[in-house]
Amino acid sequence: MFQADIARENIMEGNSMERKMSGEGKIFQGEVQFAVKVDSLNKSFTRWQRKENILQEGNNSAKENNSQRKRIFGKEKIKNIFRQEKKTVTALDNVSFRVRRGEFVAYAGPNGAGKSTTMKLLSGILKPTAGSVSVLGMSPEKDRIALMKKLGVLFGNRTELWWDHPVIQSFEWKKVVWDIPDAVYRRNLDMVTELLDIGGIRNTFARELSLGQRMRADLAMMLLHSPELILLDEPTLGLDVVAKRQMIEFLKRINREEGVTILVTSHDMDDLEEMAQRILMISGGKLVYDGSFDGMREITGNLTHFTVTTDGRKPELEGCKLLGGKSGVFEFEVDLSCRPMKGLLERLSQADGVMDVEIRKAPIEQVIAQLYQDWKSA
Repeated sequence: MFQADIARENIMEGNSMERKMSGEGKIFQGEVQFAVKVDSLNKSFTRWQRKENILQEGNNSAKENNSQRKRIFGKEKIKNIFRQEKKTVTALDNVSFRVRRGEFVAYAGPNGAGKSTTMKLLSGILKPTAGSVSVLGMSPEKDRIALMKKLGVLFGNRTELWWDHPVIQSFEWKKVVWDIPDAVYRRNLDMVTELLDIGGIRNTFARELSLGQRMRADLAMMLLHSPELILLDEPTLGLDVVAKRQMIEFLKRINREEGVTILVTSHDMDDLEEMAQRILMISGGKLVYDGSFDGMREITGNLTHFTVTTDGRKPELEGCKLLGGKSGVFEFEVDLSCRPMKGLLERLSQADGVMDVEIRKAPIEQVIAQLYQDWKSA
């Protein structure tokens, strides 16, 4: 299935569940365990801008001579430059989805699709124009203080660390302000210090940290109060390979071992596929896909890449696209929904000079890029 129908079906399926799991893993009747419930969510903004015709005339005037510019930018035109008009921008349009407790869910889409807006609505930074939002059984709008005690939020381009103080001082500040019990604080501090490898930077001033070190310190600070749900907006933004690996492995571990529910946005689809079990895709403010990464590949035609190593001869494979070749190693792309694997293997077995074949799924980045193009042209 595709588009918002998937989200609606998941909602109906979730509403039919009648169970509740306690912190000890026991099951009780009567309450569905959803960390996030979003129903018919809408968010619109009012934006002030110059009138379109004035902007267009101004752009065209650059190609005209001086006398024409004087005509265009007369007294009335100059007055109009400072006259603005309202424009309503719809960031989210009738979005509905569910996230169960303990799930690791990716939330993806092109720039301006509404990802960050959704995160701000879930954390109570923004109020919805219409629809309802429930996070851990609470309203982000009405119960924000109580919700913050169970919620962790991290934006990749923001920091909560005190810039001119050692990292540990920011941690101690949070312990006092958030009233974190000593035992909980000490346990969590030891855990994040070991797993995020921040022992060597705890006494370093925040302004002296590299981007990767700051991101790890911010993540550690976010987890000090044992949040049940964490919202991550581009947590791997700008990180090098080593820092990114540490971040991903840590998130997977706390989800698996601590049962922390995670909702993460990123433009790096390979990272999302490695981390998350499910992906929500949003485009133009609308939820367009809710399901697995493999299901997304099927939508685009089950693209598959394979590499053929030969004695130097290029194999002729009908229905396969040659992506490149060098020194007897040729890479092809094939749509297995159009050309079955069995037929492909039979053709490869008959090709002259074939020494080795390696088959793998098309990179998820390519799949997403194709979806973006389809949505843009729709």
